[in-house]
Amino acid sequence: MTGPNNILRSRFVAGLLAAAAFVAATAGCGDGRPRRVPVSGQVLIDGRPLTHGYVRLMPDNARPATAQIGPDGRFTLKTFEDGDGSVVGTHPVMVAANEALGETSQRWHAPPKYADPKTSGLTATIDGPTDSLVIKLTWDGGKPFVEQF
Repeated sequence: MTGPNNILRSRFVAGLLAAAAFVAATAGCGDGRPRRVPVSGQVLIDGRPLTHGYVRLMPDNARPATAQIGPDGRFTLKTFEDGDGSVVGTHPVMVAANEALGETSQRWHAPPKYADPKTSGLTATIDGPTDSLVIKLTWDGGKPFVEQF
């Protein structure tokens, strides 16, 4: 049957299939979330890898990007999903490197000032994908310690 209705139906179905294919192909691009770029790197303290804790970039108008620090000091940032990175821009950075030792004590593997983006003095500029972001910390003559509370 090749009447005008069947031709219109065929064109309609073809249009729907084309629209569905377009949506499927661009679904990741228009997820309604801010644009992110893959970011990984390493946290160093006094030139050596920090082996404990996590790092967080704190954009002003977007969700923070966070990562656990591995035993070699390396990290890969995540904002919404594993490996999606961080939004572009210059952001305050915090590095929390404390470990609970029980109910009344914790060990600090890096100075506590780095655990607050207001006192860390750290920023990171993300202007595109990178696997070589280096975050440098220092004890300034101090050393890891146990805090009792």
